[in-house]
Amino acid sequence: METLPLQGVVVADFSRVLAGPYATMLLADLGATVIKVERPGGGDDTRSWGPPWTERSSAYFESANRSKRSITLDLADPAGQEAARRLIRRADVVVENFKSGSLARYGLDHESALGINPRLVYASISGFGSKEGAHLPGYDFVVQALGGLMSITGEADGAPMKVGVALVDVLTGKDAALGIMAALRHRELTGRGQHVEVNLLSSLLASLANQMSNLLTTGVAPQRMGNRHPSIAPYEALRCEDAFLAVAVGNDGQFRKLCDALGLVSLPDDPRFATNAQRVANREELAKQLENVLGARTAADWQRRLQGVGIACGQVNDLSRAVHYAESLGLRPMVDPGGGAAMQVRTPIDFSGHGTAEVAAPPLLGEHTEEVLAWLEDSEQQLSPLVSRRSPQ
Repeated sequence: METLPLQGVVVADFSRVLAGPYATMLLADLGATVIKVERPGGGDDTRSWGPPWTERSSAYFESANRSKRSITLDLADPAGQEAARRLIRRADVVVENFKSGSLARYGLDHESALGINPRLVYASISGFGSKEGAHLPGYDFVVQALGGLMSITGEADGAPMKVGVALVDVLTGKDAALGIMAALRHRELTGRGQHVEVNLLSSLLASLANQMSNLLTTGVAPQRMGNRHPSIAPYEALRCEDAFLAVAVGNDGQFRKLCDALGLVSLPDDPRFATNAQRVANREELAKQLENVLGARTAADWQRRLQGVGIACGQVNDLSRAVHYAESLGLRPMVDPGGGAAMQVRTPIDFSGHGTAEVAAPPLLGEHTEEVLAWLEDSEQQLSPLVSRRSPQ
């Protein structure tokens, strides 16, 4: 059996909703044993976030919880607390996103946990950090607003708009997984665990890349521009006969290729469009001239023609067509976890020496409680492998 990078690492997952569960799912996909601790009766809130529903749970829950074991513990009960402490003693990693101070009541906060297990990597995920913002509830939508993402998303003359997925939660989950893996490497070198902290607002701000750099360079906050780019043109969605085509032209040579393919051979020598800076200054007129030609054919036709001469472009797909397009390129975007669960989006990491991860269906609430509690009582006992499916080659 192939060994994945995190095989042998035990993760006690006390998180719920998306950022934390997404982080621990990534760790599971990389080989870690993830034990998801849920409250009795309802479990993770996302189990009830539907429709749509699968045969086992909600589609939302299943999007971030494959390849985990689920146990139910009442952390307000001394017996549940003791079981949680035994789990922490056996774990390499703890992940939690409780409201600041909540776990201290149960003796499960990071200081207590590191006292139990000094080699532990304890990761805390919050909305706004552990200082003045510790009391604020952290929801992705609110962070998109407070963190400025909505101010640069949407049409210039439209309302501020959130991104169409809980992107900040996903980015924070990735940051958490990265921090955890770095801390595991630090433990390997020093023998010491540590407390890793990430928060939604900081992850969002760190992800704003060139837009944040534009602010810091000019002192002027970027504004919404729809699908256009503040520094490049043409770099936008242009209307064709039947649909929109995203066109990204990064330099003058690419612009000349685009114009040649469209039959606009004189356009690159027009003083209004000869350089990128001039194209940015005259983007409205440029888009009009390009769409006059693009409107004569379908987006799919133009995609084939323009990609054929090296222009970065693509029809604006819905999610179904996006999956089919990835598959047409020989990529493997999906995996079937079996067990009646819905198809899943595969973690997009491959290792030449390890092949691809096996995945198992997201767990039923408390499905593994007896097995895990027995394992915690007997240090010689091994957890049985999860029934899993290999991602297709």
